[in-house]
Amino acid sequence: MKSYSGKSIYNGIAIGKIFYYEKEEQIIKKVQIEDENKEITRFRQAKEQAIEELQVLSQKALEEAGEESAAIFEVHAMMLEDDDYIDSVLNMISQEKVNAEYAVHQTGENFSQMFAEMEDEYFKARAIDIKDISERIVSCLLNKQTNKDTWNEPAIILAKDLSPSETVQMDKSKILGFLTELGSVNSHTAILARTMNIPALTGIPAIPELNGKMAVLDGYSGTLIIEPNDEILAEMKKKQQEDIESSRNLQKLKGQETKTLDGRKINLYANIGSVEDVSAVLENDAEGVCFEVNSYILRKILIRQKKSSSMPIAVFLKRWKVRRL
Repeated sequence: MKSYSGKSIYNGIAIGKIFYYEKEEQIIKKVQIEDENKEITRFRQAKEQAIEELQVLSQKALEEAGEESAAIFEVHAMMLEDDDYIDSVLNMISQEKVNAEYAVHQTGENFSQMFAEMEDEYFKARAIDIKDISERIVSCLLNKQTNKDTWNEPAIILAKDLSPSETVQMDKSKILGFLTELGSVNSHTAILARTMNIPALTGIPAIPELNGKMAVLDGYSGTLIIEPNDEILAEMKKKQQEDIESSRNLQKLKGQETKTLDGRKINLYANIGSVEDVSAVLENDAEGVCFEVNSYILRKILIRQKKSSSMPIAVFLKRWKVRRL
């Protein structure tokens, strides 16, 4: 028996065998080109194809994990329309006379590094999103299909890192939990794990030799236990069952008035930290929201509200009792 400590992304207990997920690395060659217009056209066509694929993923996420997860891929599509990103690719093609694949890859690496070096944890976590959209365009340019599930039974997925696209394309019925070496609690992949109600840890070493081993993922303590003994296994199975019962009981409270046993009304607010949290607030019947974010995030929340509803912004703020911590 061996244990590893990580950081919890989503609480819960997962028990099963580990499947080591290894991403197929894209090999990008730098090729000098003569017809820059041809490469620019290839890039634009690949970008449009990538946006169409993201729309499909957004719909899949909406059906399987809700609006919060679907919004992730809407954000990815918006990133692909970013002027700075597009200009960087086009300038590299026209000035350095390189192929579109290389220009997209290098732009993705440069932008990802820029985000990774930011102090704000939310923006730092966007680094993998930049890589994800860049890899998608490159795949379109190379006419390569994305990875398919290669395991046959429910398993705890262990990977160096997981992009949002990889996560949402997996068969949810075959996922017991997520383990990643890289990533953060603010990543879009972490958001997907939470909205899909899948126990997850980050900071766990992605060791290929763990593939196929029986394990327990404890999202409460942030611990991964490899080949647990009978005593620990029984304890964790009991805790897992208690979780299921607790969740069922909490669901019964949705829609009911929040008040104490002596009849005193209590306002139950949700504390949010990003745009993506708004959908979860609505789904879980909160009576208001508080947030500890910068004005950029607030503007994004209000823009989303304006686009998705006819409710005036002033009414929205009053209705949801938006307060800043």
